[in-house]
Amino acid sequence: MIITISGFHGTGKTTIAKEIAKEFKLRYISAGDLFRKMAKEYQMTLEEFSNYAEKNPEIDHKIDDRTIEEAKKGNVVLEGLLAAWKTRGISELNILLTADEQIRIKRITQREQRSYEEIKEETLNREKIEIARFKKLYGIDLNDYSLYDVVLNTGLWTQDSVARIVIMLIKEHLKSKDKLI
Repeated sequence: MIITISGFHGTGKTTIAKEIAKEFKLRYISAGDLFRKMAKEYQMTLEEFSNYAEKNPEIDHKIDDRTIEEAKKGNVVLEGLLAAWKTRGISELNILLTADEQIRIKRITQREQRSYEEIKEETLNREKIEIARFKKLYGIDLNDYSLYDVVLNTGLWTQDSVARIVIMLIKEHLKSKDKLI
């Protein structure tokens, strides 16, 4: 089983991906974790590293190669903005999580214990850079949802409810898949 979880910052990708991995005993791989690790290695903030990656496509290619490599191994939940795009034809179920900007910023603020305005400016700037970078580098429009099997607004429910909904959807997918074969 190969499942991708995508969405902008603060939509709950990491939380839900980890819950899915735990429930279905799958490996968990995060493009965001790899990006953050590389930013630390370069001694840059995420915003600085996003700007750097914009001018140095090898950063994105390293992350993408790893995502594809892990997908080919199977039995994995891949979490990241481009996870579904980079594993097209390999992944079994592609899930996009969304939430209102205000909700996303509030979640990140609570997680990082920094001011709302600071997080808002940083997050929206990072997303603007990423949207432009991925469009230029790959021709990918991050606002194109056509690739996804499920699009879920996580701002409508609690974290636990979203996890239950996604787990139920995956179980139903597996049941349907078995009947179609």
